[in-house]
Parts: sequence; C-alpha cells; structure tokens
Amino acid sequence: MSSDISYTTEEIAKMLKISKLTVYDLIKKGELPSYRVGKQMRVDAADLEAYKQRAKGIKSAPQPVQAAERPIQHSTAAVNGMRPIVVTGQDISLDILVKHMEKKISGIRPLRAYVGSLDSLISMYRGEADIVSTHLLDGDTGEYNIPYIRKLLVGSSYIVVNLLSRHAGFYVQKGNPLGLTGWQDLIRPGLRLMNREKGSGARILLDEQLRLHGISPQQLAGYELEQTNHIGVAAKIAAGEADVGVGIEKAAAIVGGLDFIPLIEERYDLVMLKTVDNLPWIQSLLDILRSEEFRSELQMIAGYSLSRTGEILFET
Repeated sequence: MSSDISYTTEEIAKMLKISKLTVYDLIKKGELPSYRVGKQMRVDAADLEAYKQRAKGIKSAPQPVQAAERPIQHSTAAVNGMRPIVVTGQDISLDILVKHMEKKISGIRPLRAYVGSLDSLISMYRGEADIVSTHLLDGDTGEYNIPYIRKLLVGSSYIVVNLLSRHAGFYVQKGNPLGLTGWQDLIRPGLRLMNREKGSGARILLDEQLRLHGISPQQLAGYELEQTNHIGVAAKIAAGEADVGVGIEKAAAIVGGLDFIPLIEERYDLVMLKTVDNLPWIQSLLDILRSEEFRSELQMIAGYSLSRTGEILFET
C-alpha cells in the first residue's frame, strides 16, 4: 500500500530532479511533511504526492489518517517551538556537534545535509541552510574560507567561527611505493589520480595547487574520475584502482591499507547567518563549541587540532 511507503531525502531529490538541499528547504518551510527515523529524515509517499499535486495547482481532498498508521510523524516546520536547523558538511565532527545541539539547545531540530564546502555556502546564500561548514583554500592569499564567504554572502550579516583544524594531503598506496612527496609529483608519467567532486574542499585545494604550480588538469590521468567523499577516494587508493588522491588524514585511518602524506593544515570553519530567527541559538552553539564536554569528545578522534575551536574568526 502507498501509505506504507516512505522515501529518504536523497530518493526524493532524485525523483523530483532537484538537489537534496532543496528538499531540506521544502521540509524547513513545512511544504513537505517529514519525520525522523534515527538520524534519517523520511517523507511518506502520500505526503510527497500531495505536495506534487499542490505544485501543479491541483487541490487534493483531505485523507483521514489513523493515528496508529503514523505513530512518529510530525512536521519539521516551526511547530510547538521546534524550528528545523539545516547543518551542512561531511565531517564526523558535525554529527557530534548536532548531538550536542539536540541536548543543549531547546526549540530547534538539527537536520544534516552531507554536501561539500562550496555547495554549502551557495545553499546558505539561497536560504536553504542555517549552519554551513567549509574548508576552502584561497591560493592567492593562503587564507581559508573567509575570501569565499565574503564574495558569496555579500550583503548578509554572518559570523565565522572555527570548528577545528586538520591535515590534508595525499592518500597513497601502502609504503608509498612511488615516493610521492608534493604537488609537483602529480605530473609524473603514468600516475593515476582519483579526484573529488566539484565544489568540495578537497577538489578546490587540488585545483588551487595545480594553478599555483602551473600544472594543467589535462596532465593528470584520472582528473575526471570523482568520488563524493574522502573515504571513497581513500578506498580507491587502498584497492589499487588509483595511485594518489587528495583528502584528510582521518579518512586514511578509517579505511586502512594505505598511507597518508600530510601537505597542509586546513581550517574547518562554521558559518552562521545573524538573522533575527538565528540569534537566540547562535550564542548557545558558541557555548557548546567552547565547552570541555564537546572538546573532550573531539579529542578522542585522531587528526584534529582544537587550538582555535570556538574562536570567532570574522563577523559582520
């Protein structure tokens, strides 16, 4: 029965041919009723069909629903004081942060969107995200994040705060048989690269380094091959399907069977818009970032530097 069918946000995005962030935006606005199963948001088939009919301008007759049929359904619009907050990014530190937000900040319901840094900032510009994480290197200044934020969020009032710093570099096969040590090594004949998707921090790091070193992407075999996360790249290297990829140290430890060559310490920051709706919880979030409880949990994860965690780096 259709009443027994539900979809994830990713499935809905594919069916409607829209981005996952647009799905989250519909959920935030209350246009697409949803409910949570564990950490995953789901939408019932009947509610999706009703939304499609409304979008077509067709009024659907209200359908009686027995309470027992949807024991856990509730709208993610601001009902009973619970406002959905979309948090974008792929690092596990964000999952830990969301857990602390759920415990410490009343009146909000955090929703996770696993998208890259540049797409996260664009989603904030469009009003589809509330807290975005970013690690984007500006090669000309050597500065992380703020040059991109200032260009994309023109006219907005926002705050940039550090979440953590971490090493980025090369994933290489065990023992580093090719002896790779730096960016210039990427032009070696026969070297096979595994890349990240456009808009990700790792992809922009690679592209900026290629530009600074005068290397054309066309010189790299495999430049067009993409994975959508660090673990995917690391796994391809460990399996011998490529010789090198760019990513963060933690993913190498998770995958195993490969080595990591650190090349740069990148700053991983959070951006929040300073709107009337957001101001009540922004200070609470800063308190979480600076708390010993949160920091001690992050310290259990190898590869993180927390020396600036909770520090406000830029504010308009």
